[in-house]
Amino acid sequence: MYTSSLLMEKIPTPDTLTPAGLALTGGSMRIFLAGGTGFVGGHVREALLARGHDIRLLVHRRGAGGTTAGIEEVEGDATVPESFAHAVKGCDATINLIGIIREAPGRGVTFQRLHVEATRNILQAARDAGVKRHLQISALGTRADSAARYFKSKYQAETEVRGSGLDYTIFRPSIIFGPKDDFVNKLAGIIRISPVMPVIGDGEYLLQPIAADDVARCFADALEKPETIGESYELCGPDRLSYNELLNTIGRVIGKSSVHKIKNPLPLMRLVVPFLEGLSFFPITSDQITMLVQGNTCDGGWRSTFAFQPTRFEPGIRSYLKP
Repeated sequence: MYTSSLLMEKIPTPDTLTPAGLALTGGSMRIFLAGGTGFVGGHVREALLARGHDIRLLVHRRGAGGTTAGIEEVEGDATVPESFAHAVKGCDATINLIGIIREAPGRGVTFQRLHVEATRNILQAARDAGVKRHLQISALGTRADSAARYFKSKYQAETEVRGSGLDYTIFRPSIIFGPKDDFVNKLAGIIRISPVMPVIGDGEYLLQPIAADDVARCFADALEKPETIGESYELCGPDRLSYNELLNTIGRVIGKSSVHKIKNPLPLMRLVVPFLEGLSFFPITSDQITMLVQGNTCDGGWRSTFAFQPTRFEPGIRSYLKP
């Protein structure tokens, strides 16, 4: 893949290959993957296996990742370092895809624990094992002063990564769509059965969804691109849509001539939701409202490094949403 002077100067021998050397010469790597059993994780696994890499997949119980060749399952918990640290030894890189969108404090599922503490544990295990390369998933919109606790915790995790001393790359994807996504499929389900679609606020806030396969390709490509070390990339698709336009697109794809919307005043939602969000069946939290209405777009600058055309939203969802 590379024709740079890095390869022309010296091709390392198999005994002296470093993780970066392995990637640059197209050799396979052994990668410790946390958070690899979820929606995005499935796409990242496929992308890594397609490049010939071997995966040590952190799972809560064996069988979660299937029985695919090239995947070695390791039982453990990213919040309990002693349960998985041994599995990082002998790996060439670590990838952390762990993320939750909603907390369940009664079960120990919190942003602090899963985003920040788990990241800290993985980074420490990598340092202890002599692993230098680390890839981290974050989220578009993440910043230190965000009003959303989700974004704040993601920023704290990024801070841990930047201070780790590892050769890191951070990805901040927008809303991710694909066959098993939660966001688009859930909206499509409501549009199919409901005569009206509830909309928070005016629905004119902008979103820029990106395909899961495109996110996964960036992760796999980064292992072969030394210029991505020490960098953070905001990942978004080519289509910038208002929430209303996104709903209309989903409706069109599933065969609805129009999507009738009922708009819920934002001040009212912010008043009511805090009293209901603790109920597991309630579909939205105050944090999610804050993230949604602030918009979720980027300038697409990531394409200058990764050099491929991302999937358009409508044809992308047509591949898995049926009328």
